[in-house]
Amino acid sequence: MHAKIRLPTSGHNTPSPPASPLRSPRLRHPRSGKPSPRFGFGVSNRSFAQRLAWIVLSLLLRRQGIFLFAPLLYISGMLFYMGTVSFDVVPDAIKPRRAPGSVYRSPELYAKLRHEMDADNSTTDAMSTIWKHAKGGDWRPCINKFSGGLPESNGYIYVEANGGLNQQRTSICNAVAVAGYLNATLVIPNFHFHSIWRDPSKFSEIYDEDFFVKTLENDVRVVDTVPGYLMERFDRNLTNVFNFRIKAWSPVQFYRDTVLPRLLEERFIRISPFANRLSFDAPPDVQRLRCLANYEALRFSSPLLTMGETLVSRMKERSANNGGKYISVHLRFEEDMVAFSCCVYDGGSKEREDMIAARERGWKGKFTKPGRVLRPGANRVNGKCPLTPLEVGLMLRGMGFDKSTSIFLASGRIYDSERHMAPLLEMFPLLQTKEMLASAEELAPFKNYSSRMAAIDYTVCLHSEVFVTTQGGNFPHFLLGHRRYLFNGHSKTIRPDKRKLAVYFDNPKIGWKTFKRHMLSMRAHSDSKGIELKRPNDSIYSFPCPNCMCRPNKTEDSRTASTP
Repeated sequence: MHAKIRLPTSGHNTPSPPASPLRSPRLRHPRSGKPSPRFGFGVSNRSFAQRLAWIVLSLLLRRQGIFLFAPLLYISGMLFYMGTVSFDVVPDAIKPRRAPGSVYRSPELYAKLRHEMDADNSTTDAMSTIWKHAKGGDWRPCINKFSGGLPESNGYIYVEANGGLNQQRTSICNAVAVAGYLNATLVIPNFHFHSIWRDPSKFSEIYDEDFFVKTLENDVRVVDTVPGYLMERFDRNLTNVFNFRIKAWSPVQFYRDTVLPRLLEERFIRISPFANRLSFDAPPDVQRLRCLANYEALRFSSPLLTMGETLVSRMKERSANNGGKYISVHLRFEEDMVAFSCCVYDGGSKEREDMIAARERGWKGKFTKPGRVLRPGANRVNGKCPLTPLEVGLMLRGMGFDKSTSIFLASGRIYDSERHMAPLLEMFPLLQTKEMLASAEELAPFKNYSSRMAAIDYTVCLHSEVFVTTQGGNFPHFLLGHRRYLFNGHSKTIRPDKRKLAVYFDNPKIGWKTFKRHMLSMRAHSDSKGIELKRPNDSIYSFPCPNCMCRPNKTEDSRTASTP
């Protein structure tokens, strides 16, 4: 029985090949002998151009590989064309338009708005009406402190706090939290001398060391020195003590799994550097120790605290027309800050030379590496340029603060201060600095120490009715949280949107009423963001709610108030 096949056979074992077509179907004429009407005309009626196009099309269809050469032909044509064009003069039609906000034109805006600004009598009492959301803040400090003795210590931890005043503060608070978590004894942190800050101050010269130890005594052991018998194991040389190089933002589990075993073995370890070496997210017990250290245990040393409180009192005296209320502004327009930002202002060639020299002094080679491109316009658009004194004045006047407002300016040495400060003093003649509030003799013990001067600024800013931050950094971040801790959860801080400001300042056509409307909207936004809860990856030093503060039971409060 044979299998059935579907192909027909001719009686031979090998099938016959199919017959080849006589001619290509593309060129075959109909049997009638008449020309093909495919394109609406006969071959004999075609013009030379039509016949040439038909031949080229036929070749392309038959030889499709020719399409591979099309990109090469296009590129060759473009290169030939570009070689005939001169780029010495670029037509206006193809010049790229600069992004709004990319150029510093604030002086032009000030010249335009100054007359309307001074003539504006519609401003209400901004100082007493600014914080509408603060009235709803009912958060209170509620940091639990342990009572009773501590278990036997697992060993000693020594940390080096690097950076400026508030970066060192971060190190101290995190060190307290780690020591408490590991049941270790914390040695008073050593302040690392920084080449930029250049402040050799010790812990006890910035903070009240006795008060620090006393406040933490039931939660974390803190000592000034390591026992002699333990130091003898390391030949009384700290460099012989094992030093952990810990990655930034390490989780608390790393300390438990990696640091603790070595601590139990050695009984004494070092961690250097220590700034930002603990994750913002941590268990409640660790966060509680951070709160306790930052908001309760760290108090400035007596000389600094006395000087700061004296200046607060003097600011309130000079603000009698506003009920003793004043604004504090943290202005970062020092030469090194302007240089690091790589932004361009209106100082011309002198400013350019000053900035190049400052960058080379502070960050040798960092900004001149091959391939490094400075983009001042992009920096300004992205809100990364420090605000000038003039811009701060324009912003505050637009927010409703008039010439009778008292301002405390917290700042280092302003770059080209005489020129940059003049317009701000015109807008706010009652402006004060610590150098204006205190005599040279009073400031003499602190003058050559950047951290001590920053501590005085911190105290005066802390107790102001309004705090204005103009640039990021640890100083405003710590003040933001500390003011929330003092003012029922509301920071009472103006945090301007610098991206929007860049666009407004770069528009000399804007009118005073429009500009003022934008500034009042920005002020209202800062008020609405005054009370914020900490989210994951937020710093507890800026957002103390709800880890360091809590809302009391309103029912219980009312019942207590009604009890005679």
